[in-house]
Amino acid sequence: MSADLLRRAQQAVELAKRAGAQEVRATTSNSRDVSFEYRDGALETVKDATSQSLAIQVYVNGRYSSHRTTDLNIERLKDFVSEAIAITKALEPDEFRQITPEELFLDRPDVDLDLVDSAVADLDREQRMEWCQTIDGIATDHARVISATTGVYDGSSQSASVSSNGFSGSSRSTYCWYGANVTLKDQGDKRASGGFYAGSPHIGALPPASEVAGMALERALSRLDSTKGPTVRTTMVVDSRAAGALIGRLLGPANARRVQQGQSYWADLLGERAFSDKLTVIDNPLLKRGFSSRLYDGEGISAKVIPIVEAGVVRNLYVDTYYGRKAGMAPTTGSSSNRIVGTSDKSLAEILGEAGAGVYVTSWLGGNADNTTGDFSLGIRGHMIENGQIGRPVSEMNVTGNLKDLFGRLEMVGNDVYPYSSTLSPTLVFADVNFSGT
Repeated sequence: MSADLLRRAQQAVELAKRAGAQEVRATTSNSRDVSFEYRDGALETVKDATSQSLAIQVYVNGRYSSHRTTDLNIERLKDFVSEAIAITKALEPDEFRQITPEELFLDRPDVDLDLVDSAVADLDREQRMEWCQTIDGIATDHARVISATTGVYDGSSQSASVSSNGFSGSSRSTYCWYGANVTLKDQGDKRASGGFYAGSPHIGALPPASEVAGMALERALSRLDSTKGPTVRTTMVVDSRAAGALIGRLLGPANARRVQQGQSYWADLLGERAFSDKLTVIDNPLLKRGFSSRLYDGEGISAKVIPIVEAGVVRNLYVDTYYGRKAGMAPTTGSSSNRIVGTSDKSLAEILGEAGAGVYVTSWLGGNADNTTGDFSLGIRGHMIENGQIGRPVSEMNVTGNLKDLFGRLEMVGNDVYPYSSTLSPTLVFADVNFSGT
């Protein structure tokens, strides 16, 4: 199939060149996504969807546009490409829009990222149902359970890209996830809920379905008797499950587009010690079986390991070719891959013991962060830390502050990396954080 996708992408490039494009990049893709959702002892939803598409980026007389179609018939593709060229010719010129330079295609890694498991394609209804029933049976095995929704999700995708200036590449990947969300009867009319899902490109790397179900029920039970937390300035311990989202907020404006548009507090941080020396973040697209692993990015730039922050010092930003030209910055890569956050040898139990008291954040409940200033306000759900232990559950609390300042007060990191994410982060501990509650 990859050879066919490459052939179709090459055809689109040739059609665009004949229609008047100076340069063109074409990407073809197809995917299959299957989901089984099981609720309260019965199969509720089954979906099995396949899709295909072709996207082209065309450069004509200093003008640029991108177009997408799901119709890969060669005859109709001719009309699609011709119309795309005509539309592009009518646009205003943009001197910064140029096809990715050939030198950025060089030194592409020749490694097996191990992203494909043939067993995913062989999954049948019986196996998916067995997982659903196993998870449902364990996740609902408590007197307070009101309902549980179990999900099994699997699929595959592949793509191929060709450019008129020499790029050619293809990629394939598979995935499989399963888990459950559980709702419990709490005090009065209140409800408590929690869940857990595990996923991997390879089925064999998944924990047993029974273990995942037990985690889902345990997390729901931990939310029983939750109360509104206090207004306090104290230590914040962010569980590894929630830490990835906070890292994402921090790095959201760490890119050339935001910097060039004057919308990033990272603008003047390159080479500076901007954060605590406990913070190290590496972007690693070459991680085997990583959720965002790749040999090249969306522009065809060859993949390489990029340090973003090393011991608090900002080493790189995400720089694509377009905004890199506009901002006068050398391109690195236009998008993140697997973000690896530095760890220590401290376990969660040791971290809680050293913290003594504070708030243990297990999830975020909405909120916002300003990319320009770094100011944020986030809803949280979690537990009070009491005598170095996880204490009573709390909710209806907000944490406020500034992201740059917050990560300047990163005191500790754990050794408990959460594996089911493209941001691989341990537990994070911050000093003197403002919480608002009762």
